[in-house]
Amino acid sequence: MSHPFTVFDAAQRSEAWQAARCGRLTASRAKDILTTIKTGEAAARRDYRLQLVVERLTGEPQENGFVNADMQRGIELEAAAFAAYEAVTGQLLDRCGFVAHDALMIGCSPDGVVDDFTGIVELKVPRSATHLRYLREGGVPAEHAAQILHSLWVTGAAYCDFLSYDPRFPTSLQTCYLRVPRDERAIAEYEQRALVFLAEVQAEVEAVGHMAAMRA
Repeated sequence: MSHPFTVFDAAQRSEAWQAARCGRLTASRAKDILTTIKTGEAAARRDYRLQLVVERLTGEPQENGFVNADMQRGIELEAAAFAAYEAVTGQLLDRCGFVAHDALMIGCSPDGVVDDFTGIVELKVPRSATHLRYLREGGVPAEHAAQILHSLWVTGAAYCDFLSYDPRFPTSLQTCYLRVPRDERAIAEYEQRALVFLAEVQAEVEAVGHMAAMRA
């Protein structure tokens, strides 16, 4: 099946992965472009907009690849989380690098792919208190909703499976699994806001290019 995107087979957080996502609106930062305040532009949105402008102008990623203790634990337990997902769902996962859209400066890095992008998967290995909150709430965690929506938009997948894994819990509570079906209305609303953001980034890139030409 043909797709409107290119998959870069690069390990997450590697130099090749950083290069592939340079200058693109990515799923991990989707929530930043939706941040609003009563007047003006929210700092998170402004800072990310400027980051993408700089990345496009310099061709160099601006994120430093910092990995904290929680992130390191997630990396170490990634294989176990994959196995937990396959055990819960009975589906085999394919690993995925960075998905770069062919027409728009957007992309995402799903943790896994099911049946050639029929579905995508987001795996989390959070702190135990966060895992417990996921179990109690039973819905899409608010902090990951934009990320999932963005990835569904980029890939065209029919659903996104979300799984939180914590082996420190009793066996029956080690996984919190839910399926997020594709919602065309929500995706269309997100797409509209994302395109406005991308247009702002491009306009600023062009404005800086004009300034450079004037000073040459």
